[in-house]
Amino acid sequence: MIGSPGAGKTMLARRLPSILPDMSFDEALETTKIYSVTGLLPDHSSLFATRPFRSPHHTISDAGLIGGGAIPKPGEVSLAHNGVLFLDELPEFRKNVLEVMRQPLEDGIVTISRATTSITYPASFMLVAAMNPCPCGYNGDPQKDCTCTPIQIQRYRAKVSGPLLDRIDIHIEVPPVRYKELADEAGGESSAPIKTRVNMARQIQKVRLKRSRVHSNSQMSPSMVRKASRPDEKGVKLLETAIDKLGLSARAYDRILKVARTIADLDESDTVLAHHISEAIQYRSLDRSMI
Repeated sequence: MIGSPGAGKTMLARRLPSILPDMSFDEALETTKIYSVTGLLPDHSSLFATRPFRSPHHTISDAGLIGGGAIPKPGEVSLAHNGVLFLDELPEFRKNVLEVMRQPLEDGIVTISRATTSITYPASFMLVAAMNPCPCGYNGDPQKDCTCTPIQIQRYRAKVSGPLLDRIDIHIEVPPVRYKELADEAGGESSAPIKTRVNMARQIQKVRLKRSRVHSNSQMSPSMVRKASRPDEKGVKLLETAIDKLGLSARAYDRILKVARTIADLDESDTVLAHHISEAIQYRSLDRSMI
C-alpha cells in the first residue's frame, strides 16, 4: 500500500485478519506448534484458533525476521504462519533484511542452518507492506506540497528491490480520506459479509484444487495458475496489451492471472473475464508508475 501519512494504511492492514477465511483444524495446529516452541502461546489456551497478525519494527534484524540464534528459534515470518505479516514503512527496513524474505515468499518455509543441525520452519503468510510515496510522504497529495527532489524520490523507492516487488501480488495507492467520508454516519460494509464472500471463494478454490496438494489460489504453481486462469478472448487481448506496454516480467504475468482468478472466484464466475483481468492489472500500480 502506497499513501501519505494518516491515509489509513496501518488500519487497513490490522483489519485484514477479520476478513480472512476461517482457520482449518490443521492450520490451527500448525500455528499452535510454532507459538508453543517460542513460549508465546497465550495462557489457558490449548489451540491457536485466530489468524496471527505480526508487525515487527523496521529496526528488526534478519535473524529476528527469519529466525535464528544459538538454538534456532522461529522468526516473525514463522510466527505469522497462516496469518498476516505487516511491514510498515517498508523502505526503512534494511535491504539485507528484506532480501532474506524471498525464500519464504516463494516456498512457504524457511530453513535455518547451523554447523551441527538444520531446522525448517513453516512460513506461509500473507505479506502486507506499507510505504510513503516519497521521503516527506506527500508526493501526489492533493492537499499538501511535496518537498522532495526527483532524485530523493528515486533513491527512496529504490530501497525496495524489483525482485521483492515482483513477489508481491497487489500494489495499491491509498489516497487520503476526505472530511465528508470521515463524517459520513452511514459507514461502509462491515467485516462479516466480506468474510462470508471470502469463505465462499475459498470453498470454490478447495473444490477446484481437490486433486492437488494445495487448497488455495495463493499456493498454486505457475503452471497451475495458467491452467486455472485462462481468460476469455477479450481478457487475452487486454492482458497482451498490458504486458507489452508495461514490460512486465513472467512472474508479474502469473501474479496478474492469479489475482484475476481470485476476483473471478469472489464473483462466483467459472471463467476469468476481461473485467477480472482489468481489475487485477489496476492492482499493479508500482508497475505502472514507479518501475
